[in-house]
Amino acid sequence: MAQFVNATHVSFSEILDYYEWVLSLSDSRTKGWPLVDSPGPTLVYTLIYLFIVWIGPKLMKNRKPFKLTWLLIPYNLAMAALNFYIAAQLLTASTRLKYSYICEPCRQKYHPDELQITNAVWWYYFSKLLEFCDTFFFILRKKDRQLTFLHVYHHSTMFSLWWIGIKWVPSGSTFLPAMVNSAIHVLMYLYYGLSALGPHIGRYLWWKKYLTILQMIQFTCALILGINGIRTGCEFPLWMHYTLIIYMLSFIALFGNFYVKAYIEKGSQMFFGMDMGCGQGNTYVYKNYHNGKKID
Repeated sequence: MAQFVNATHVSFSEILDYYEWVLSLSDSRTKGWPLVDSPGPTLVYTLIYLFIVWIGPKLMKNRKPFKLTWLLIPYNLAMAALNFYIAAQLLTASTRLKYSYICEPCRQKYHPDELQITNAVWWYYFSKLLEFCDTFFFILRKKDRQLTFLHVYHHSTMFSLWWIGIKWVPSGSTFLPAMVNSAIHVLMYLYYGLSALGPHIGRYLWWKKYLTILQMIQFTCALILGINGIRTGCEFPLWMHYTLIIYMLSFIALFGNFYVKAYIEKGSQMFFGMDMGCGQGNTYVYKNYHNGKKID
C-alpha cells in the first residue's frame, strides 16, 4: 500500500512539474489578462454551459417559450459590431506588419501592431464565451431541434481551444482564422439581428444563402493552412498544426453528416444560410415535397 501511495505521489508530482513547465512556455504578453493565466475559468464556464444545455430543455419542457425579440436584436447587432472590430483590428495590424497568409511565426514582440493583434485575439477568445448566449436563447425559446450535437460541439470547444491560442500563440498565424471567422460572424449576426425586425426587412438580406458556402470555404482553407504548415516546416507549434487539421476535419465531417440527413434522408431542400451556431434564427429551413407538391 505504501509503495502504491509513493508511486501515486511521484506520478502526481511529475504531472504537476510538466504542467508548470508548459505554463512557463506561455506568451508573456498576455500574462495577467482576464481569464488567461489559468485554464480553470475557461473549463468551469464550459462545464456550466454543458450543464445548462443538459438541464435547460428539461426545465423548459412544461413552460411556454419566451419571446426574446427585444433582446435578440441588440444582442445580435452588438455581436456583429464586436466581430467587425476584431476583424478590422487584425486586418489593419497584420497589413502594416506585412504578415504572411501562408505562414507567420509567433514572435513575442511588443511592437504596437503586434500588441494590437494580441488584444484582438483576446477579444476573439472572449467573444466565444459571449456566444454561449446563442444556445441559451435556443433553450429559452424552446428551439430544441436547433440544439444539435454540431451546435453544442462548436460552442463548447471553440472557447477552450482559443484559450490555448491566447495563452501560447496570440499572434503570428493565429491572426488569420480569427480574422476570417470574425468577418463571417459579422454577416451572420447582422443577418439574424436585422431579420428579427420582421419579414419586411428579411427580404432584403440577400447574403443569407452565401453564409454556409463561406463557412465551408473557411474550413477548407484552414485545413489547407494546417497541412501546408506541416509540409513546409512553418515555424509555428507543430502540435497546433495537427490540432487545426483534426478540428477542421471534424467540422467538415459533422457538417457533411448534417447536410446528408437534411438534404438526402429527409428529401429536403436545405437552406443555404444554415448556421453553425451563431444567431438565433432558424438554424436550417427546408421545404418538403411529396408527389411533386409542396408540404407546408
